[in-house]
Amino acid sequence: MKNRLLHYLSDFSALFFPKICAGCGHVLVSQEKYICTSCLYHLPITNFHLDSNNQVARQLWGKFPFEHAAAMFLLRRKSRVERILYQIKYANQPRLAYFLGKQYGDTLAKSHVFTDVDVVIPIPLHKKKLKKRGYNQSFFLAKGIGMGLSKPVLEYGLVRKEDNVSQTKKSRLERYDNVLDVFMCPDQDRLQGKHVLLVDDVLTTGATLTAAAEQLIAAGCILSVLTLARA
Repeated sequence: MKNRLLHYLSDFSALFFPKICAGCGHVLVSQEKYICTSCLYHLPITNFHLDSNNQVARQLWGKFPFEHAAAMFLLRRKSRVERILYQIKYANQPRLAYFLGKQYGDTLAKSHVFTDVDVVIPIPLHKKKLKKRGYNQSFFLAKGIGMGLSKPVLEYGLVRKEDNVSQTKKSRLERYDNVLDVFMCPDQDRLQGKHVLLVDDVLTTGATLTAAAEQLIAAGCILSVLTLARA
């Protein structure tokens, strides 16, 4: 009886405050969560985790040593994935990042890829940006992936020392200069010898991941990398 009442109340609330699909903007039906069935079906899932020679791995070769590297989606301009990333980063939808991260983690666990990692660490935000936004989308993504893989997540395994400006409109070279020496690993003894899964929302040039990876490698870590999307 209680569950039925909650269901009715939810349906009534949806008449006035409909839940919208993050991918296309259409109203979600009762069984859909965050993303509609059509968008889930059409999202450009990469399956990069099944191919060690995938686009993400090739892009990061020579930048730093790693065991595995992959991304869940391909990112194109004015696409469903671009709209989803916007909702995650700028529309106060961190739970959407967790939802997709959990799906990705479940997929990885079933394929037994990335299951040899010891701990998941997200790319951090500077405390000023974290206070302004209210959440770190990469942390929620990492939480979902960690849940799917049954691995612990270390939120502050890395910290961002500098409040550098956005990477969005910078050239490839400017992106690397912009994140030079902005990260630090505050607990190196704890991470020494650990296989760390480094998580970020988007791979564009690889500058941010490279800067973060250098600190973890200096701490004696083995690395793997996951992102939600690859541009």
